[in-house]
Amino acid sequence: MTKYIFVTGGNVSSLGKGITSATIGRLLKGRGLRVTIQKIDPYINVDAGTMNPYQHGEVFVTEDGAETDLDLGHYERFIDQNLTRNSNVTTGKVYESVIRSEREGKYLGGTVQVIPHITNEIKSCIRQNARKSRAEVVIVEIGGTVGDIESMPFLEAIRQFRNNVGAENSMFVHLTLVPFLHSGGELKTKLTQHTVKELRGIGIQPDMIICRSRRPMKDDLKAKVSLFCDVPKECVIDAVDTDEVYELPLIFDDEGLADLIIRRLGITTDEHDMTEWKEMVKTIRNPEGKVTIGVVGKYVQLRDAYISIREALKHGGIASRAQVVTKLVDSTTLERGCPPKQLEKLNGILVPGGFGYRGIEGKIKAIRFARENDVPFLGICMGLQSAVIEFARNACSLSGANSSELDPDSPHPVIDLMVEQRSVTDMGGTMRLGAFPCSLNEKSIAGASYNARTVDERHRHRYEVNNKYRERLEKHGLAFTGLSPNGELVEIIELPANRYFLATQFHPEFKSRPTRPHPLFASFVKSAVEHSKEKGI
Repeated sequence: MTKYIFVTGGNVSSLGKGITSATIGRLLKGRGLRVTIQKIDPYINVDAGTMNPYQHGEVFVTEDGAETDLDLGHYERFIDQNLTRNSNVTTGKVYESVIRSEREGKYLGGTVQVIPHITNEIKSCIRQNARKSRAEVVIVEIGGTVGDIESMPFLEAIRQFRNNVGAENSMFVHLTLVPFLHSGGELKTKLTQHTVKELRGIGIQPDMIICRSRRPMKDDLKAKVSLFCDVPKECVIDAVDTDEVYELPLIFDDEGLADLIIRRLGITTDEHDMTEWKEMVKTIRNPEGKVTIGVVGKYVQLRDAYISIREALKHGGIASRAQVVTKLVDSTTLERGCPPKQLEKLNGILVPGGFGYRGIEGKIKAIRFARENDVPFLGICMGLQSAVIEFARNACSLSGANSSELDPDSPHPVIDLMVEQRSVTDMGGTMRLGAFPCSLNEKSIAGASYNARTVDERHRHRYEVNNKYRERLEKHGLAFTGLSPNGELVEIIELPANRYFLATQFHPEFKSRPTRPHPLFASFVKSAVEHSKEKGI
């Protein structure tokens, strides 16, 4: 029988439910169990594809082309397995399905209501993910906080779900904030008591409470939470803030969290192997060097907008046993005058993806600085397109070169709309999405990094390199080292004359894991380390 763990949150948002869910998944994988994780988001968008990064952080793309919540990135990095579109459910997705069924007459004339139709659809999404993943344990994170109007149908659905599968096959884990009041010099549990009261008011009794705090909780406080929230004391878990998120599975393992879950769900397993994870954390904690990588983008005010890139850079550092300091550089500030001196102190420059004209000229200036000063450079998606525009303008003398997305009247549209995108009218879910194959030039940085002839990488774009300009770009030194199997789409560009100048149309950051750094991020950071040693910066 499949076991289900439901993770809810109280008090405030951004407490770390995603990391907590991912950590539980990592611990159970260490016990030899097949796991999967699912995120349920209460927003009405069908998916995260049309959302501004400032609204909800980055959009994470799965192998099968779903545009999802960024928490799926945490899940994949921690449990080291590819998830699917079934792992992200939204209010919009649920209502879209129910309304479509109503229009098709599937409810036989019945009045369509939140209960049972919406809640049944939510439960169906959970069961479908469990069935298709064939997991022994399904971890379901409920977005938002207890008490939100938007979350109510989902909380009601998981309350019903326990009755359907039995208490022995389901578990409720509740994450709360335990604030430290400096005036009184103590941690306060009242917020936890109130959010659990709210949860119990809708029929859900937590089996475990994880208390997020800035300072360790003493036994008397755990006993207090246990008494007021009707949870065994050993199931009150102390989650003290840590500066290294990948250490959480080891911290929770020491707290006995996995043992408690296994015992509560009646799971039998003798396996307990966290060796690989411990070695990875040990490498992070004991770096042999340090490099600074500049991420030049326009969403730098919100760190979550580039979270997969920041994590992939960290993974690249693990491969080189180096600490990577990520410096977020606002590309819009680079548009005003020459590149500031902050670029001169970087060991590497990365230009990430994005949409729209704002900040593009700043990205182009940063790329020119990297190219002309031989600073290791990695471009991703719009980063590749910006690199092609920069090279066309400044190395090929194509004045006014641009992307037709940014300047429809450009005399040299070196980046143009994909042919199959020209009849598309809907914005959501219509780009080139998901994994596609890429054929590599073996005698290139990309070929050497992957050590493969063909790779599959995840895409999210509408525009591509205009084939009409490929010959001219190549003539001036730009190499197209990764192409679609039919040779029609440019996937990777390089400048062989530079120590490391590479850009991809796809998003390699989505497939990077702490225990398996992505080859391109590993080689990029390695080059940055070498640059640091040579330049002494």
